[in-house]
Order: sequence, then structure tokens, then C-alpha cells
Amino acid sequence: MKACNLIAAFTILALASTFVTAYDPSPLQDFCVAIDDANSAVLVNGKLCKNPSLANADDFSYSGLDVPGNTSNQLGGHVNIITADLMPGLNTLGISLARIDLAPNGGLNPPHYHPRGSEVLLVLEGTLYAGFVTSNPDHRLFTKILKPGDLFVFPFGLIHFQLNIGKTPAVAIAALTSQNPGVNTVANAIFGASWPIYPEVLTTAFHLEKQFVEDLQAQEWVNPT
Repeated sequence: MKACNLIAAFTILALASTFVTAYDPSPLQDFCVAIDDANSAVLVNGKLCKNPSLANADDFSYSGLDVPGNTSNQLGGHVNIITADLMPGLNTLGISLARIDLAPNGGLNPPHYHPRGSEVLLVLEGTLYAGFVTSNPDHRLFTKILKPGDLFVFPFGLIHFQLNIGKTPAVAIAALTSQNPGVNTVANAIFGASWPIYPEVLTTAFHLEKQFVEDLQAQEWVNPT
């Protein structure tokens, strides 16, 4: 009887292992259209790997995150994200880092979400009002006033933001759980889409007048980068 139980246990473990290895990795791009023509294909979920014998310390380091970003824009914000494009050693490790600079008195990293990663934020300078909103149907808002040394986490795929409510520049470091987390700024995606979304869609969705929607769509939508 014990032998039968042991065999059953091994069988379950083997099946579980099969299911795990058959699971697709999380995507590192917005979409991947299938194609049979290798000449028209592109590499996805990472980059080609350098021969390990040719790797050096420079592949695993990056200099420049101490340089303040230019916040003289419409939002008063700048995000410098370090991915495998700038730091090759990050490739396949599932992590990335960003420096966020926000101008005094209202510099904003606007509502956005990362389709491929969670984020933890560390405030280095200034005072931030930060938060995120949960998904349907609750849409609960979680916010916190953050000061230097404070941490705040933004769960995977949820809309979040940071606002500088202080009178001095604010600086924060964000760590993300993907080498290419992606970012989708909500207002830009809705009102700055190319081509524009039919106004009728947005007037109904946002309870707005058509002229107001068209005025918003005519504006220039700036990303904090």
C-alpha cells in the first residue's frame, strides 16, 4: 500500500513539473503576432545573449542615475528607466530600475500602469503623494504621503501615480519586476491615441460632452520621460 502511495505521489509531482515547464513566460512586449517567415520575424522576450566568455563588468553596471532629469515640461516630471537596453546584464533577470524626478509644487508622474511588472518606490528627496487604484469592481484608492526613506509598493498592472506636494524637487527610485515592464499612461492612451478614438466612445465612457473630448484629443500629450 505504501509503495502505491509513493508511486502516486511521484506521478503527481511529475505531472505538476510538466505543467510548470509547459507554461509560457510572461510577455515582454505588448503583443506578438505569429509569423512563419523567419526573415520577417523579430526576437521576443529578451535579446540575443553574448558569449559568456566575452562578458565583462561593464555589462553589469550603469553610471548616470545620479544625474537629475529635466522636469521643465508640461507635467513637471521626468522618468529615467534603466532596462536591458542600457544595462545589458539585466537581460533575462526580470528586474529594472528607474529614477523619478518631480518638480516642486505639483510635479507629476501621471496615472499609469505597467503591463508587465510590479513596482516598489523609494523616496530619496522631497514629499510625495502616491497611490494606486484597485481593479473592477471596487476601484479602491490606496494613498500615502511619502517622505525620504519611505517605501510604497504598486501591485502588478494597477493604475498608480506620484505627485510632488512639497516646495522642493522630489527624487525617487523605483524597482520593477521585469526587465521591460512597459508603461501605459492612462490619459495619453485615451486622449492621445493615434489614430484618435471615436469621440462617441469617450463621451459615453467618461460622461463628457463631445466638444470637450475633441478639445482634449487635440492637445499634445507628453510622457514623463
